[in-house]
Amino acid sequence: MKFYKYQGTGNDFVMIDNRLGEWDDLSNETIQKLCDRRFGIGADGLIKINTAQGVDFEVDYYNSDGSKSFCGNGARCSVAFAHFLRIIEDKTTFSAIDGLHEAEINNGIVKLKMGDVASISKDGDSYVLNTGSPHFIQYVDDVSNYDVYRNGNKIRNSDTYRKDGINVNFVQVISEKELFVRTYERGVEDETYSCGTGVTAAALTFMQNNNQTSVGIKVKGGRLKVYAEKEGEGFRNIWLEGPANQVFEGEINIKSLTF
Repeated sequence: MKFYKYQGTGNDFVMIDNRLGEWDDLSNETIQKLCDRRFGIGADGLIKINTAQGVDFEVDYYNSDGSKSFCGNGARCSVAFAHFLRIIEDKTTFSAIDGLHEAEINNGIVKLKMGDVASISKDGDSYVLNTGSPHFIQYVDDVSNYDVYRNGNKIRNSDTYRKDGINVNFVQVISEKELFVRTYERGVEDETYSCGTGVTAAALTFMQNNNQTSVGIKVKGGRLKVYAEKEGEGFRNIWLEGPANQVFEGEINIKSLTF
């Protein structure tokens, strides 16, 4: 299998050009091993770029456990990959599990249009919303020293969220223009260096409370920016912006993976 490795603010992905359908039947077990950091390539997720009618391409995303979802940073890396493959130039429309998306790429910076968010729910002093994937947002005072794994795992596996899972984000307000976000991701079942849908969710809760249309986001793997317009109880015209880079390319013998 020919593969490429991409990362977007430390959120890393195995990328496969599957436009000929050669890898349509990858099993969950194979995806898990390809994403394994000791026995495979190592990644937070695997993405197949497929052909699709009416759009430039399809983003077929899998978490490292083989489950499917939408991934904001994965989608941004997919745009960079599609640009590398010369499927697109600087603008694109593509499909993903949550519907259609627009995106732009300029000098390695990818700006991705997210789906509209109709409403944001309160859960005690925290927030719950869906930005393509479900997210739980909790504000804390010192996120740098916060036990993200233990507390994120506890919320994700609570009675409320155990069945369908939820991504758990811990957010610190750095200033009126910047947040620091750390995320425990379902499907990876660990903290990742960045989560695109998670920083978008965090940004929207902040914008809702502070009447802003943009906010910078610090994550363990770098910086992102979110733009949005308030509409009723939710938001529209939501954009996630940040770098997406190819790290390396290679080949791997699927049969050599140990199970």
